[in-house]
Amino acid sequence: MSRSTFIVAVVLACSLSICFHIDHLSVHETIEPIGPVHAKQNEIIAHDRLVNNHPAKPQKESVVSERSLPDNSQDTNKHRDDKCTMAPEGRFDCARDRALSQRQCEERGCCYAPLPSSASGPPWCFYPSLYPGYKMGPLTPTRRGQVATLTRAKPSYLPRDVSTLSLDLSEEAAGCLRLTLKDPSSQRYEVKLPAGVPPSEDDAHDALYTAEYQSDPFGFIVRRRSNGKVIMNTTVAPLLFADQYLQLSTTLASSLVSGLGEHYTDLLLDLNWTTLTLWNRDMAPHADANLYGSHPFYIVQEEDGLAHGVFLLNSNAIEVMLQPTPALTWVSMGGILDLYIFLGPDPQSVIRQYLQVIGYPMMPPYWSLGFHLCRWGYTTTNITRKVAQLMHNANFPLDVQWNDLDYADERRIFTFDPWRFGDLPEMVEEFHKRGMKYILILDPGISSTSPPGTYPPFDDGLKRDVFIKNVTGHTLIGKVWPGPTAFPDFTNAETRQWWEDCIRDFHSKVPVDGLWIDMNEPASFVQGSVEGCPDSDLENPPYTPRVVGGQLNSGTLCMSAQQRLSTHYNLHNMYGLTEAYATNRALMKVRGKRPFVLSRSSYPGIGRFSGVWTGDVRSDWEQLRYSIPAMLHFSLFGVPLVGADICGFEGDTTEELCVRWMQLGAFYPFMRNHNDKPNAPQEPYVFGKMAQAAMRSALNLRYSLLPFLYTLFYHAHTSADTVARPLFMEFPTDPNCQTIDRQFLWGSSLLISPVLEQGSGGLAAYLPLGTWYNLHNGEPFYSNGQYMQLPAPLDMINVHLREGHIIPQQWRCQQMAGPGATCSGTTATVLTPTKWEIIVTSPSLLDSVRL
Repeated sequence: MSRSTFIVAVVLACSLSICFHIDHLSVHETIEPIGPVHAKQNEIIAHDRLVNNHPAKPQKESVVSERSLPDNSQDTNKHRDDKCTMAPEGRFDCARDRALSQRQCEERGCCYAPLPSSASGPPWCFYPSLYPGYKMGPLTPTRRGQVATLTRAKPSYLPRDVSTLSLDLSEEAAGCLRLTLKDPSSQRYEVKLPAGVPPSEDDAHDALYTAEYQSDPFGFIVRRRSNGKVIMNTTVAPLLFADQYLQLSTTLASSLVSGLGEHYTDLLLDLNWTTLTLWNRDMAPHADANLYGSHPFYIVQEEDGLAHGVFLLNSNAIEVMLQPTPALTWVSMGGILDLYIFLGPDPQSVIRQYLQVIGYPMMPPYWSLGFHLCRWGYTTTNITRKVAQLMHNANFPLDVQWNDLDYADERRIFTFDPWRFGDLPEMVEEFHKRGMKYILILDPGISSTSPPGTYPPFDDGLKRDVFIKNVTGHTLIGKVWPGPTAFPDFTNAETRQWWEDCIRDFHSKVPVDGLWIDMNEPASFVQGSVEGCPDSDLENPPYTPRVVGGQLNSGTLCMSAQQRLSTHYNLHNMYGLTEAYATNRALMKVRGKRPFVLSRSSYPGIGRFSGVWTGDVRSDWEQLRYSIPAMLHFSLFGVPLVGADICGFEGDTTEELCVRWMQLGAFYPFMRNHNDKPNAPQEPYVFGKMAQAAMRSALNLRYSLLPFLYTLFYHAHTSADTVARPLFMEFPTDPNCQTIDRQFLWGSSLLISPVLEQGSGGLAAYLPLGTWYNLHNGEPFYSNGQYMQLPAPLDMINVHLREGHIIPQQWRCQQMAGPGATCSGTTATVLTPTKWEIIVTSPSLLDSVRL
């Protein structure tokens, strides 16, 4: 039923308490000022050099240095005019909070210069260079970096701005720098992530970066030590820090930027005055909308194969403005500015450094890599049984059968309908005897209207005080599928225990093998609550980002709702993450085995506890194409277990589309066919014989590669490697790979080139430099790094194996279930003698072993 669910991040009171950051770095004692330059010349040279990204000599003695600029309070009007002459693409918006007239713009001290362009182009009201802002006091060395105090001489134009900030620059590791800006006089919400990878003292040396400060107005510059390349430069626009509006701008080292999900975009983001909003929302994928997850992380490809990444650890609503300078501007509606800068130097190292902060992904059960089948509309156990039997009769492997909310009594979770699903426990046991697994859906909303004493999850939840409350201290009531509902507060330790108890009780009746947590943005069919929301700054902040519905509480809970850790205003984007943590923990305790959890909502760190699917995709060719960059983005976000609903969820599929989607889906790390109630059936067995043969071939190919796929997941779990991988990560020095998002890799060795166009019997596929072997027939192709026209009849997908790699393969079992059953025989495709390994399931319940 793919109703949106959003991932919650972090801070879990008892076991997820404090953020252990990656690696300690040495403290550099020397702070060297930049050499003296004539005052006005200093302003112009410093600004021009930094804006234009001209390299400077690397600082050898110190990671941190200070740049002193003169007091600009005596600037003349002429000098002010000079500061308004930057090119249109270099303008930074001074009127993001509201539309301004020329007079209002200039009253802010900003420049006004209309352009004959559309509303989405360069701003007319923009900041001059060296716009007055915070002034940095003396830097004080700490064990791991530097601290300083920033002060404003006069208030900004924002309501309730903060006049004094504390700056903390922490040298986390050789390739990681952390910078935080916060209000020292007021406690503001800060995201606390579970501990990542323990720091290594060896990583404290040979920093890959240098950092420089501009004291007035405050800004900082981070350079790559090896070549002086500017990675970040925040001196180009002012720092703003108010109670509900935080803004920081920076130049970018190139226009090759990926990340900042979850959005319906290409792998490379459009920098032509694009605004991306990060606010979890129950919204089917389409352009120009905030979707189910929020991931304030981006990676930039530089020249010569280098790369870096930036992570803003902030869970409030965020807007990111991308412009062709190239540059971007972060705007957050609360919290603090907590930036991690990852220097790589190669793309895979950037992702590894990021995952050292947010946590390495979970190790999924082997059976979960098989084929999954689901539909909102399997309305009885008999229908569900029949679907599984028809799959078996047609000789399609099926490891996991699912049910959507059809199973629940009056759509209340932790129940099953006594008439239509009265023998659900027996059906699940039948599946288990045939080697299959079974998963069903759990929405977070708990029905609140059942007669007292008839629905224990709500009755017990009230007694144990586990639900989110409104500002009056009463249980907040929203509305979802069962009608009026209460929402568990998963930041409360007692809620997590209550959730485990509910799962344990239900599992004693229906022994499910995994859980699908949906609608966890959280979604609600009313705005805020059934009683509305109070009129407050949390519900109506001074600035509202460009969210679907126009208000933060649209399609979700009141922002003023109270949770154990903070208000929902601060915690909304983390709801799915906290639910995923609670569900993962409960399943592990109840079943004693590695859990399987699938979530719709996401936030950094979700990959530690859950996989993700891409929501309510339409059954059309465009959505087929865009499922690849969506998958690859989640791979960059540390969520390797990801896939789209094969053949589409909304609307009727076609035979050709479904065949091509099954072929591509055979290479999603998570493979599930899922369908909506009113649509035509799309199980593999409903199509013609030729289509069925093509789908069966794709499934058999996947099953033959499951040992390899499982091994890739092992390396993701233990070493933060990626599973599905953009070509630029494996071939970072090949400029042709920088933009490719219609092909992808499994690991470093398998290149997948699917057909994505209707009626196509072939495709132009890029093969990087080297020899590649057709996996179907072993035919070699030597490529100079070029596109090749490949045949692609309806019954095949092009897969090529890179020279020098080994791919272990297994025969597909001829039972109903593939990897869950006992298989005989393994083959290995060996093209060049080399080191090899395979990870197999262990007798231990929670671990894996290398052979």
